[in-house]
Amino acid sequence: MPGRPGPRREPGCLAGRGWAVGDWCRAAVSNKEVFVRVGNLDGRLVILTDVGAIDVERASGGQFGADPQQVYERWAEFTAWAAAAQGRQEPYDSGHLGAPAPAPRQSFGIGLNYRDHADESGFGVPDQPSVFTKFPSCITGPYTDVTLPPGGHTDWEVELVAVIGTEAWHVAEADGWDHVAGLCVGQDLSERITQMASSPPQFSMGKSFPGFGPTGPWLVTIDEFGDPDDLELGSAINGVQMQKSRTSNLIISVPQLVAKLSAIARLLPGDVIFTGTPAGVGQGRNPQRWLAPGDELVSYVEGIGELRQRFAAGPAN
Repeated sequence: MPGRPGPRREPGCLAGRGWAVGDWCRAAVSNKEVFVRVGNLDGRLVILTDVGAIDVERASGGQFGADPQQVYERWAEFTAWAAAAQGRQEPYDSGHLGAPAPAPRQSFGIGLNYRDHADESGFGVPDQPSVFTKFPSCITGPYTDVTLPPGGHTDWEVELVAVIGTEAWHVAEADGWDHVAGLCVGQDLSERITQMASSPPQFSMGKSFPGFGPTGPWLVTIDEFGDPDDLELGSAINGVQMQKSRTSNLIISVPQLVAKLSAIARLLPGDVIFTGTPAGVGQGRNPQRWLAPGDELVSYVEGIGELRQRFAAGPAN
């Protein structure tokens, strides 16, 4: 059984690509609680510990496959096995981590889900989820280089991302968390010219350029949070804080989103929900600020970890 980790680091302290595998990663049993970090390493499903990565297919003798996306179809069975998983723990390079749910069948985005962001965007506060999609082809891992669309205004939006673990259909709000496999950090990169080009504005295309959906650095199971409804999240560009809030400020909480979305669309294992961003985006600033070549964007959620994106100019049209 993997050993227990040392004390956690505070969000925001990781040093970027190549930081040492340490006390953020664990798979252990503490009394009746199961603590699991599920990762995607070079396209293979792994459990991440304070020592290294356990390859799930090899450790389970083929009981579970190597595809990180497929594990959500057997989530309850997998987490029961992972609680006592034994296997060779190999050191790994964090730069090889991919998205925890790399190929969801459905990828939901929720707009204007923090009151301060709705205010800075010039929109009223919605009483129902403002839903769009980030097409799954834009989803990437936690540490990436992103090409900026030429002539665009590319903005940042740190978000908590929920991954569905069991199918949800007409789920009550009280049962919402039961259908969530875990949480990861997300960045809803958005090219505002494309987003606002039509009337009324349409969000999906401007938010689905290649690399515009970083997620990770791994999936943290709900059991590990003292209060999964109240987590600090934030972002910084080149070391300057841009966003900072708490998920307790969500207008529509994660369990409420599961209930409202599943009343219309069947939520499938491995689907992802980008739950919304707080104030501090570039569009809402005076003067406005857009991501530029050479910028480094760091996004974090308390108790999960960080994303790091570096930006480069795209070829001229």
